[in-house]
Amino acid sequence: MKRTMQVALATAALALAPHMVKAQDSEKSMAVKGGILVKGWMGKVDAKEAKAGLSVDSAKFFTMAKDMHATTGPAITYWNPEMKGKGDYVVKATFSEREYMGLNNHPHPYGIVMGGNDMGTDNESYLYCAAYGNGNFIVRGFGPAPFQMNGPRGGMSEAVHKAEAKGKPVTQEIALQVKGDKVSCIINGTEVASYSKTELVAAGKLKSTDGVVGFRMGHNTDAHIAGFSIGKP
Repeated sequence: MKRTMQVALATAALALAPHMVKAQDSEKSMAVKGGILVKGWMGKVDAKEAKAGLSVDSAKFFTMAKDMHATTGPAITYWNPEMKGKGDYVVKATFSEREYMGLNNHPHPYGIVMGGNDMGTDNESYLYCAAYGNGNFIVRGFGPAPFQMNGPRGGMSEAVHKAEAKGKPVTQEIALQVKGDKVSCIINGTEVASYSKTELVAAGKLKSTDGVVGFRMGHNTDAHIAGFSIGKP
């Protein structure tokens, strides 16, 4: 009887999943006035956002005390062309959602970008590791078409902090590290995923692990970015 009930519940969950995904994907990006207000930084929205008439001016990226803050708008990538990683390096920042899912009806990601080349063009390539406030994380990139390293829905990790509830605060320290032949995604001090350079530097993926660094924000997301830095592992 117990086994029958488990199978029934699993079947129901699978049947519901496509509808949940469709509901999430149907959420529209809401334009936010402001644009890029941080000196030296640049940005680019995803192609589908641009087709919908949104641009970097449809999100707000600004300084707040010694740190930075981003409110989207469209899904967008920000970078500073003067900040580049080469050889072995680690780039990291602490992202804080003051209100989990405050601008959306489901979790949206934010995270670190590395290995950026030809940024802002149709041939750009980069890797990013991003966390959600529900314990999930994704490792993805553009090369220039989107590619996924840990599946279409990412993976769960106990290292990724979970918000207590919608509207509650949640903070994640996210880093991407290149050391030898290994590229690691590190969240809250724990390596949650790693890949060899040969897995990443390939056709349709990265041109190199060397390149500009920055961060990635999902659409309709608000986060404070503190301690953004690049250094040696």
